[in-house]
Amino acid sequence: MKLSKISALCFAATSMFAASSAMAWESEDGQHSTSASVAISSEYIWRGISQTDGDPAISGSLDYAHSSGFYAGVWGSNVDYGDDASAEFDAYLGYAGEFGDSGVGYDVGFLRYMFPGEDYNFNEVYASLSYSIFSAGVAYSSDTLGSDEDGYYYYIDAGYDLPMGLSLYGGFGVYDADENTFGPEDSYNHYWVGVSKDLAGFTLDLSYQDADSDAEDIFGDLAEETFLFSVSKSF
Repeated sequence: MKLSKISALCFAATSMFAASSAMAWESEDGQHSTSASVAISSEYIWRGISQTDGDPAISGSLDYAHSSGFYAGVWGSNVDYGDDASAEFDAYLGYAGEFGDSGVGYDVGFLRYMFPGEDYNFNEVYASLSYSIFSAGVAYSSDTLGSDEDGYYYYIDAGYDLPMGLSLYGGFGVYDADENTFGPEDSYNHYWVGVSKDLAGFTLDLSYQDADSDAEDIFGDLAEETFLFSVSKSF
């Protein structure tokens, strides 16, 4: 893959505008459930980098969950890398639960990123822990952004309920890859802070996204600071 294409690639696993799932169907015994969501966003930002070159994005998901903790789903969005890849589709499966009555949650899984029209496809495995309002996680790929190089993504975040039905959240992430994967730098940092509110069956979300100077050296204008607004609906 050419370097210019590597620098534009990204996914949506912790994208701020993706709608949280709401139960749409549940079996009579409560063992199985499905859900779906759709979101319209001012931009598609992934790990601090724009995936739509500053243009709006439409995304959607379809998920299945079992009472044991197993889940699987698909997610998709439009993208703009200046080439033949106009969409991204992700397929994932995992297992989530809690360590006894400790209040500590866990989530482990596998994610496949697919970009029809270009050979950018790659896999990641991920794991996270959560407690109270805090969570932290890591993702690993042996083919980072389709480069055949190892890469790790680390993040910490938190969310807190405010009066008037508002929710405040924020986090910090580090993307670290083998030398030459990103080009001039081998890692960069980014952070986000935002607020969301459920209103008339929709979720409104406004966040501030920014990345450090290393990200700007790698991705140029795609790493500039921005305000991200979205409207999402779960079914």
